[in-house]
Amino acid sequence: MEFDSLKYFFEHPSDNGFAIFVLGVLFILSVYHFLLYFQNKDKIYLYYSFFTSLIFITHINNIENNFISTLIKPIEVYLDSIDHLLVWVYNTTYFLFAFTFIDIKSYSEKWSKFLYRYVYFLFSFILIFSITYLLTDNIQVIRKGHMLFIFFAFTLGIISYIPVIKTKSPIKHYLIIGSLFLFITSFTSSIIFIFELLPRENETRYTIFYFGVIFENLFFSLGLGVKQKLILQEKNNSQEKLILQLKENESLRNTIQQQLEKEVVLISEKAKNEELEKLKERYDKEFVELKLSSLRSQMNPHFIFNSLNAIKLYIIENEKENAVYYLNKFSKLIRKILATTREKEISLANEIETLKLYIDIENIRFNNEIESSFQIDKTLNINTIKIPSLIFQPFIENAIWHGLSLRKGIKKIKIELEKENNTHLKVSITDNGVGRKKSAEIKEKKIHKKKSIGIKLTEERLINFEKNYKNNYSIDFIDLTDSSKKSLGTSVILRIPLI
Repeated sequence: MEFDSLKYFFEHPSDNGFAIFVLGVLFILSVYHFLLYFQNKDKIYLYYSFFTSLIFITHINNIENNFISTLIKPIEVYLDSIDHLLVWVYNTTYFLFAFTFIDIKSYSEKWSKFLYRYVYFLFSFILIFSITYLLTDNIQVIRKGHMLFIFFAFTLGIISYIPVIKTKSPIKHYLIIGSLFLFITSFTSSIIFIFELLPRENETRYTIFYFGVIFENLFFSLGLGVKQKLILQEKNNSQEKLILQLKENESLRNTIQQQLEKEVVLISEKAKNEELEKLKERYDKEFVELKLSSLRSQMNPHFIFNSLNAIKLYIIENEKENAVYYLNKFSKLIRKILATTREKEISLANEIETLKLYIDIENIRFNNEIESSFQIDKTLNINTIKIPSLIFQPFIENAIWHGLSLRKGIKKIKIELEKENNTHLKVSITDNGVGRKKSAEIKEKKIHKKKSIGIKLTEERLINFEKNYKNNYSIDFIDLTDSSKKSLGTSVILRIPLI
């Protein structure tokens, strides 16, 4: 009696409720993983949802004498006609899911290219046979295609275990065991059907396949839990590294601040032993440089905080490459600023490199909407020309935050460097922002008005810088407008003496 019950269970899953149970689970899994895709933006959920939904659609036609059979009655013939095509598609989709789940690309670029190209070949195979079947309406085309597809899919299944086994991923065992269950049951079911080992009314092949689907999903769920745990650990490690980097930067700032305080004490003691006029001139010059050093040592905590927050957002959203890319740029910028703290003059080449890093970091907060360009006169020897360090940064900052940040649409900033009459270095900083007038109006409406000292400090430094040259510096602000006096942006022209 027990043997007869078990035999009935295997031979009639559509009648005993097992098929309905499995299809119900597949439907819930399809919806659940589809919603997970929109929440996490991870393609493995989309591929798995597509895989389970196709199995659901393929086997829903096997249910008879219930509300489901009544519901699909209008499309029952159509589902029967594309039954084999759906089987091909969900098997191929499973390969796509498996390679994405194990992230085969991160372990072997060569294997990744081969396996994905094989998957694209299977999709092309399906497309060609589908079109041929639609044009000829010959069921023999599908049957021959089914034999070929099983051969190709079986070959890919065997080959793909080689790189998967070699990977060091902690979740590979879940994929190997789960896919092996699915692979064996699916292959066994297909062999029973193709070679007609059992009568068509005997549905044992479906029962075998259903068990494979259940076991595969069980191991996938376990592997997914492990993967989510690893991702969480990786995010926590990245955040800890970011906090450690911030503490190191704070320590550097404190060290430099202490050094500056000692230098001020030394300058004060030296001033007591020098003549009053000579002392005044030297003090004025060194005081301006100390203000710059102090400003650099702070390197705007607001700028640092916002930059690190932008990088932190990349980490949270699991955009590792962007996070590492911008963290490297940020670290390089901080190092360059700290390295020039004690230097009054640097090469023009060094200044240009620092500006590019600064613009790249600021651009993170604008979602890389700012298009920046540098045009450098070929006659300029940027490695030998010396200028005050960070002399252009306040103008770039003004262009970005008082001009471009208030503009909607394309944001552009252009920096041009050329030699003028062999006596001056001419630097033009042009933006297509809202213009100085509009910026002033917006600033006036703000409750908290922040007073900018960057430009004034730059002018003080240029006054001290030009004392060593015959010619004077100049700064010109030009409001760019069209024929109707509508603002097109602002251009700042600096002329720095070379002789």
